[in-house]
Amino acid sequence: MAKILLLEDDGSLRRGICLKLEKEGYEVLSAEGVSDAERLFEENDVALIISDITVSDGNGLEFCRAVRQKSGVYIIFLTALDQEVDIVNGYDAGADDYITKPFSLMVLISKVNALMRRIGQKEDVGAELLSGNLRVCCTTMRVYKDGEEILLSKTEFKLLLYFLENPEQIISREQILSAVWDVDGQFVDDNTVPVTISRLKKKLACEEPYDHIR
Repeated sequence: MAKILLLEDDGSLRRGICLKLEKEGYEVLSAEGVSDAERLFEENDVALIISDITVSDGNGLEFCRAVRQKSGVYIIFLTALDQEVDIVNGYDAGADDYITKPFSLMVLISKVNALMRRIGQKEDVGAELLSGNLRVCCTTMRVYKDGEEILLSKTEFKLLLYFLENPEQIISREQILSAVWDVDGQFVDDNTVPVTISRLKKKLACEEPYDHIR
């Protein structure tokens, strides 16, 4: 049973999300604050984090930045902060998705299920892909540039893999959403694709002309 870590300081909302996720068959680890979330993450094999940003004892962004330094676990921000700068900051912190409140519980569940399906899928590619000074190990989901490992989120890895599987092609936003996010874009913020691509370029240290992504 996949474990989901939920960081949310609104007790009523936290209980409602937990109940729905548990009905979907997930084990939910519930945290009211950052300290509890940090402890639960260290003690458990977590597949997905759903995190508020403004919580009573800290900042969800900082928590997820710390997580991203050591793990490629999926991260969804669920927050009332809905300005463009907030969304960009969320993706820069390593989020795979960003949902603003008020939100549809069914949309949240749909996104969770889509991410979980990806965890269970085996990549239909060879064990290793090479592109210039990049080496991508598909089975272990590790990326190396000039022999040094680059830590990517699962969404960033999926995006890079999709680009490598479709070299020298012009790819539309809709194609990327379908392949990487498993959706047609109806519930995905307009900034999601360009921000994720920009973050991937930065991690790959791409400069003009881009080594791998144009």
